[in-house]
Amino acid sequence: MPHSPSLFGPEPGDDASVSLDLDLLNPDQLDAVLHRDGPQLVVAGAGSGKTRVLTHRIAHLMHEGVHPSSILAITFTNKAASEMAERVNGLLGRHATGMWVMTFHAACARILRADAARIGFRPSFSIYDSADQVRLVRSIIEDETRVLPTATSEPQPGRLANRYEIAAAR
Repeated sequence: MPHSPSLFGPEPGDDASVSLDLDLLNPDQLDAVLHRDGPQLVVAGAGSGKTRVLTHRIAHLMHEGVHPSSILAITFTNKAASEMAERVNGLLGRHATGMWVMTFHAACARILRADAARIGFRPSFSIYDSADQVRLVRSIIEDETRVLPTATSEPQPGRLANRYEIAAAR
């Protein structure tokens, strides 16, 4: 099946045209890029061309009329998300505006922030990983010991929980 090397031509006043050489893809990669029936999950080993497949798939979807704001490209690491966003921007230029190319966690945080008020949060809420949580508890214990020097060496659980709720509400 012959493939057009260019999915997008230059637009008037556009300095970036999008050119894809689908002949660079192996048959499995091409199948993933041209897949038509709903979402596509791509699972493959390191160095197998996943990012190339996904970026070409995004360009192909846009060629098929999918609006950039309807495209969600998820990865699991910040490094992979950054690389994919860079490649998508390199392929599509200004056409990539509005696309969600990010980690799973970043996408979930963006969705939560958009509707934070509905769940009783401010959009500026923080998400703590395990190390952040340990640092917070240590900080609270240190504050508890400083504020109440006569307190026992182990803070009272109720008081600690109350201080955590106050800190979390800030």
